[in-house]
Amino acid sequence: MTEPKVTTTPAQPRPGLSTRCVHAGDVRDPQGAIHPPLYGHSTFAFNSTADLLDVVEGRTEGNLYTRYGLNPTIRALERKLADLEDAETALAFGSGMAAEAATFLSHIKTGEHIVCLGDVYGGTFELLGENLPRLGIETTFLTAGEVDRLPDVLTDRTRIVFFETPSNPGLDVFDIAAITTHAHQVGALVVVDNTFATPVNQNPLHHGADLVIHSATKYLGGHSDLTAGAVAGPAELLAPIAGWRKNLGQVIAPEIASLLARSIRTLVVRVRAQNTAATAVAEFLADHSRVAKVNHPSLAAGDQAAVVKAQMRGHGGMLSFLVDGDAAATAAVVDRLRVFSIAASLGGAESLVTQPITTTHHGLDPAERARRGIADSMVRLSVGLEDADDLIADLAQALDGTVVPSGG
Repeated sequence: MTEPKVTTTPAQPRPGLSTRCVHAGDVRDPQGAIHPPLYGHSTFAFNSTADLLDVVEGRTEGNLYTRYGLNPTIRALERKLADLEDAETALAFGSGMAAEAATFLSHIKTGEHIVCLGDVYGGTFELLGENLPRLGIETTFLTAGEVDRLPDVLTDRTRIVFFETPSNPGLDVFDIAAITTHAHQVGALVVVDNTFATPVNQNPLHHGADLVIHSATKYLGGHSDLTAGAVAGPAELLAPIAGWRKNLGQVIAPEIASLLARSIRTLVVRVRAQNTAATAVAEFLADHSRVAKVNHPSLAAGDQAAVVKAQMRGHGGMLSFLVDGDAAATAAVVDRLRVFSIAASLGGAESLVTQPITTTHHGLDPAERARRGIADSMVRLSVGLEDADDLIADLAQALDGTVVPSGG
């Protein structure tokens, strides 16, 4: 007897990142809308009590109540976010700090411990150093130069190791895989803030991290016109985070979710252009006589260069540099800039400049800033989508017009 011929369909290759930014998470609207429409509704109706209970009790995915995140616009965005980070699922929040707070509160309780590596956003310092201690949650802060102390500070009470890579504002790059190895030995989760890198340049879950956080206000939003946050990772770890989000009312608004999904469709084009321009700016600054130091992954050397090569696909649009002068001389450079706007945020189409001591890390104790190398003369740049030659010319005139104080 002749065996029936079995025909198999070859597995389709996964679409590229640009394609996924445009289409991932989308479900074609019955009315033919080219992308998921905005559902501004707070609540959704059911055909029967049984249908309602299927959604309430988790047997069926569906829409119920927007504060729970069970809204079609929000759910479409979350599918897109999960796809870009190669995560099982994702949650969208009203801000990056909301995402951080819910993540910490859901996986830490009184008497337990967090380790924070390197420099982080000023609001994160406040959350870990001032707010959580009131709940009996302790954080050990290690600078980038102290990362080799990590095995010594991990205890059986440590539940989370948290860090940004690249970091804000020093652009330090941390070895995610190596840190994960140490953290997992004591059962701690590794939570990585991927805001500066974005999924275009780096996927922390590929290197062992357990959860990825974004301030989606920045590169994912990309136009300085929305505030949002996200967490991505395994469903098991996100389930308790969803509970905190629901009961603290931290969910993203549908209107913002729709705007964020729109922005993500151009993420790859924007970030790759910013990578290129920022590298050109970094190279110019590195050769300038009035610049003492430049921090950008493209300029990494030694062990840092090896880590950058191993875990990053691009170098990002953020950089910082030290002016050869004091705080006043540095402010004079900043004030002379014309293409760069003085502003605290980052990741938009426009180039921004700030001194960390005046904005992002203004509230950090001066001695602690000094210990971390966040000098009075540090300038942080968010390189936008302008022509690199125009940005370089603007920096040149600002630096060349500065008189460096004697002894500065």
